[in-house]
Amino acid sequence: MASTSDVPSFKSRDPLSPGFWDERFEQDFTPWDLGGVPQALRAFVARNPAPRTALIPGCGNGYELAYLADAGWDATAIDFSPAAVQGARRLVGQWAARVVEADFFAWQPQQPLELIYERAFLCALPPAMRPQVTARYAELLPPGGLLAGFFFFGSAPKGPPFGIAREELESLLTPHFELIEEGEVVDSLPVFAGQERWMVWRRK
Repeated sequence: MASTSDVPSFKSRDPLSPGFWDERFEQDFTPWDLGGVPQALRAFVARNPAPRTALIPGCGNGYELAYLADAGWDATAIDFSPAAVQGARRLVGQWAARVVEADFFAWQPQQPLELIYERAFLCALPPAMRPQVTARYAELLPPGGLLAGFFFFGSAPKGPPFGIAREELESLLTPHFELIEEGEVVDSLPVFAGQERWMVWRRK
């Protein structure tokens, strides 16, 4: 993780503003960026070879989009940061059209989703937004749809990333989802190390 002296100077302090994220992508300050596809997602795709219609909110650089699309999945990646979208479109090459500049709370799928992939999206937003985010997950996924990805558990008051207590996550998700899979994360970045879990939640 970057030391304090390595952190650039930023004008925006509001993670609800696209400009907050634009500054960080433009200055290449992305300590949440693994630089590739996490092992747990690779294993999940290997266990679920049938193509699925998937959404990646807050896609960042879009590595997972390219991975899923290459595997035959109908995947769409969205981000409300123009800088993130531009970077992801360059990185994913032939799949650039599947990277969309959009607000997660307003975006609408063209066909029913089967999976939402969570990777440093929930923890990127202020804690007060959590009920809206989880309600939107439930709204977008039909019964049987999956919310799969990485959930960051922590108690540090400052962020992003904003860690969540497991009890709070469960209280937000269990009205609409059931936890069907959970595992350790073996390739965490320093900012998440020891505090994240791979989870798969199924829409009731």
